[in-house]
Amino acid sequence: MFAPCERGEGSVSCGFEGFTLLMPAVSVGNVGQLAIDLVISTLNMTKVGYFYTDCLVPMVGNNPYATAEENSMELSINAEVYSLPSKKLVVLQIRSPFIKNKYRPFCQTLLSWVKSSKCARVILLSSSHAYQRDDEQLLGTPLRYLVTPDLEKAVGGLMQELNWKEMEKVAAYPGINNTEKVLHIPGGGITKLLFTESCSKGIQMAVLLKFCSEGDNIPDAFALVNYLNEWLQLIKGEVSAVPYTSSQWKIPSSWRLLFGNGLPPALF
Repeated sequence: MFAPCERGEGSVSCGFEGFTLLMPAVSVGNVGQLAIDLVISTLNMTKVGYFYTDCLVPMVGNNPYATAEENSMELSINAEVYSLPSKKLVVLQIRSPFIKNKYRPFCQTLLSWVKSSKCARVILLSSSHAYQRDDEQLLGTPLRYLVTPDLEKAVGGLMQELNWKEMEKVAAYPGINNTEKVLHIPGGGITKLLFTESCSKGIQMAVLLKFCSEGDNIPDAFALVNYLNEWLQLIKGEVSAVPYTSSQWKIPSSWRLLFGNGLPPALF
């Protein structure tokens, strides 16, 4: 459950009524988590607490968004909460994988917190294995969305205006019975479970995801966060889909050695 930071007098308020909760699924390529990194770093969001749970592998590390030596030694754990009241945005960043058979308890705890904190809606950033797409999913953009019935009433028209593609359902028994369709998100981690639970509990949730493969998934993260920005307009003006080239998204310090030291300039 949520545990606020102990900041003493003048601490940041942890009231989230009417806020949008943005969070990642631990999914293929860690694309959602990388996209969340870009949001937190770019908007300079304030850490307001932690999400205490035994459903995630324990971990601790240095501040991933350090901007100076003074704050580089601050510690971070596996699930932390950041807030930006001016945009009514709260972000839950997850940094470690789930413990086996702990998906459902985590979803139940999370959705209970969403209701108790009175968040207006939840947006889940996720990904799915590109190689497991069916023929219909191979067409057009690799980006997809899902919305629960309760959120569909509020934003369904906007999704149509943005010309977004809804995640297609696939045959439950390919080659045997192609008429029965089911939602299938291979490599999506908690995505399907969290979405279906939100549908049944009347919670307003949207899933934004990208088909991708494991590797250097930084370009996928930029594509997904730009997709999110089309809707929420977190940053204004033109944004580049190509990493490191005139992008307005701020690269967090923790990405510096994400894929090693890189090639020496002399080789270029």
